[in-house]
Amino acid sequence: MAHVALADPEQSGPRFCVLGPVCALVGANTVVPGGPGLRGMLALLLLEPNQVVSVEHVMDVLWDHEPPATARTIVQGYVSRLRRWLSTVDSSRATRIQTAGPGYRLVVDEARIDVALARALLAESRDRPAAARAELLGRAQALWRGPELSGIGGRVRAPELAELRLTVLEARIDADLELGRHDEVIGELAALVDTHPFREHLVGQLVLALYRSGRRAAALEIYQRFAHRAAGELGLDPGPGLRELHSRILRDDSTLLESRPAPVIAPRVGVLTPAQLPAAPPGFAGRAEELKWLDQIRDNADGTAPAIGVLVGPAGVGKSALTLVWGARAAADFPDGRLYAGLRGFDPRHDPAKPAEVLARFLLALGVAAEHIPDDQAERAAFYRSLLAARRVLVVLDDARDSDQVRPLLPSSPGSMVVVTSRRRLDGLVTHGAAPRVLGTLPPDEAEAVITHAAGPPAPDELGLRARLARLCDHLPLALRIAGARLVVSPQWSLRELVAELADERTRLGALRVQDVDTGVRAALDLTVRGLDRGHTDVLRLVGAVPGPTFGPHLLATMGDLPVAAARERLRGLAALFLVTETDPDVFGAHDLVRLYARELGTGTDPLPAVLRHYLVAADQSRRHLRDAADDLDHATTDVDVPRPELDSREDALAWFEREWPNVVAAVEAGAKAGLHTQVWQLARMASEYRRVRSRRDDWEHVLRLGLAAAQAAADRRGEVLMRLSRCVLLTRFDREHETVADAERAVAIATELRDTKLMAMGFNTVASALYGQKRYVEALAGYRKALDLSNRAGYRLGEANLLNNIAQVHRNLGAPAEAVGPQARAVALYRQVGDLGFVGIALANLAELEHELTIFEAAETHAREAVDLAEANGLDLTEAFAREVLARVHRDRGDIAEARVELTLALELYRLVQSPAADAVQAGLAALPTDV
Repeated sequence: MAHVALADPEQSGPRFCVLGPVCALVGANTVVPGGPGLRGMLALLLLEPNQVVSVEHVMDVLWDHEPPATARTIVQGYVSRLRRWLSTVDSSRATRIQTAGPGYRLVVDEARIDVALARALLAESRDRPAAARAELLGRAQALWRGPELSGIGGRVRAPELAELRLTVLEARIDADLELGRHDEVIGELAALVDTHPFREHLVGQLVLALYRSGRRAAALEIYQRFAHRAAGELGLDPGPGLRELHSRILRDDSTLLESRPAPVIAPRVGVLTPAQLPAAPPGFAGRAEELKWLDQIRDNADGTAPAIGVLVGPAGVGKSALTLVWGARAAADFPDGRLYAGLRGFDPRHDPAKPAEVLARFLLALGVAAEHIPDDQAERAAFYRSLLAARRVLVVLDDARDSDQVRPLLPSSPGSMVVVTSRRRLDGLVTHGAAPRVLGTLPPDEAEAVITHAAGPPAPDELGLRARLARLCDHLPLALRIAGARLVVSPQWSLRELVAELADERTRLGALRVQDVDTGVRAALDLTVRGLDRGHTDVLRLVGAVPGPTFGPHLLATMGDLPVAAARERLRGLAALFLVTETDPDVFGAHDLVRLYARELGTGTDPLPAVLRHYLVAADQSRRHLRDAADDLDHATTDVDVPRPELDSREDALAWFEREWPNVVAAVEAGAKAGLHTQVWQLARMASEYRRVRSRRDDWEHVLRLGLAAAQAAADRRGEVLMRLSRCVLLTRFDREHETVADAERAVAIATELRDTKLMAMGFNTVASALYGQKRYVEALAGYRKALDLSNRAGYRLGEANLLNNIAQVHRNLGAPAEAVGPQARAVALYRQVGDLGFVGIALANLAELEHELTIFEAAETHAREAVDLAEANGLDLTEAFAREVLARVHRDRGDIAEARVELTLALELYRLVQSPAADAVQAGLAALPTDV
């Protein structure tokens, strides 16, 4: 961040706040910009003032890496609204949002942002006399008006703000103690220590304040309480500074009563400079971000504790290689030595290394004579921490089994850095200030570079094969090195032959091993899996049988006849070992090589029927939150034994479908291949109900094609009608009504033979829509009226609403918009009664369009805006696009060209997103708007 000049407290103009509720202060007034999403967007810009914040970063943060399909459009809407809001809070227009490359930049005087001002005050206070420091830091502390970033629903997280607050507090209290204000700060310190019990600096301040206030026993009690709790919960002793303070109080050191900082006596250090890191492995490629991350951990240590980085990930991903490469590059930053210990956490031939043994080796390396090494592990750990207290040492702890193995090996004072690697998550180290990072597989270009290092560059005609070879190795460094080695040591093998061998899933794992050495992907996975119990192994077997890219506990509970809680616990146990990855709560995935390994383990029975059963129940449950089921399929209430996710709202249902859509498609494909025809067409029908709400043509069409073929293969005539009607919905949604005739007429014929009034109504509605698409409006009107009569007789209220909407559209196209308003308004009312929010939105947009044509602009704008709000809140991309298009026409005809341009731009992006041909017309409309307004 650029230098921030200290602002005049009385300066005019707005002040922007993130140290409390996100808002602006204009004079004495607090001005809040809209809802939590909008405030979250403002917070992101304020945290990086005058810097470009990418749209992708905004979407990742605001939607926690799961942005909806409309996220980019919503962000554009947020920026538009923030620009209008800024113009009201800063009349000078000095604060503004610029569009810049991939994102947006908030142009602002940083002295107007509370967090920037707090940092400036903290920096200004350094090296000033105690009275000046106390005044400056008191001003900084007063900038906090509550918990940081409040009022935005936890959308944006910036833990550095809480750390800044504590740093300011500690520095201010240091100044107060120098000024002799120990009595005044005791109450404040006691509350802070209760909230932050392991913050040693605060504990030391409280101990010193109590001692200076004549409360020696209370000071010693606070120290003992801290020491006992730190040992019991963290396995650590107090740091050298706090221990020295305790010792001086025991001696009644009178110099502590003086109002000046007490010196810290550093322990004596050893005489050797260890250099234990093994050589960095050859063939290392890429990992620039991870190397930078390790640099940042080294550079950003807070000066109160050692820097700790924890690299975790699956077997063969290159954790040790990355650590050793970085250690070799950073050796000069640790002039007092580099310690290394292989902890053998997953070595099948040896037990995990005991901390006491590692400590003994470290002490010897640091120059301690063997006879001076204590027998007790705790004493060894204390001696080790004392030796490192004033040294800058890198400690590498490779292949850790768990956090308990690592804790005794951690230094306790600043200056040193620790890097830990493990195949298991070591969340227990986070309480020690560790920064964890999961190491994933390599990007494609870096993966190919690993093969190139071993086998040399590819010939020009081999580029595609090299890329495929890297993909078949799952971009896993171990597999890539083995593949490269095979190309070198077996010249009789061509690249094409090796790719062919790996392409066969039956032989891939066998091909990825080094001959005569127990090294390979299967061997690496064997080491991890060998320690699993039967329950975890059985769940891993099920993972190999899942057809989709992700899976969750409810699916595996159905497949394995398990309680959901047990399935979840076992999946998270596998995730702790990186055999699977939990990308979101209850959403798991696995790399291809792990899936092949799991598939080789086998399940003993065919799990696919259970997979389809799970998705039939969950999809049926979800679609019923989106709209009334027009068919009589019912798995949600009849198949009660199937575990299903908790879906309590439309939002939950949409989120489930969005998350599970690739898995539903994969299940349909696998079922079709296996000949499970009835399950396939029914699942395709239910999946289609979701795509009616959030429309994407390609995958929707693919699923319906498989579903129709399955219904015909099952000789299920009713299923065939439903699948043909679903396909007509798709064609109509993408302005291809003229293609629906054959499907619609066939559906009517079958429904008539079945004497199913409801199906007949649906069929006649579809035939009439086909006529409408051919602009045969009079015939379409007759068909709609016949279908409306059938819907009334069948009590099919959703069908009635659909038909009233369609009848209104016919009247409009016959040049009688006034006659269309009545049935259109009745359709809106009926949709509201039925509770179908998707169709309420489209019916409102249709009503707004009619009102616009009748120049009833105020009503048109009201209904169009309601349609936009409904569509945006429920992720209805096509409806939102159409409603914005109508709203743009209203703005245009009222003379507000700028607003019309904004709405048409958003509509265009949405139409393109869903591959709608309406995008061309909107593009033309944009081009036709006046440019000199």
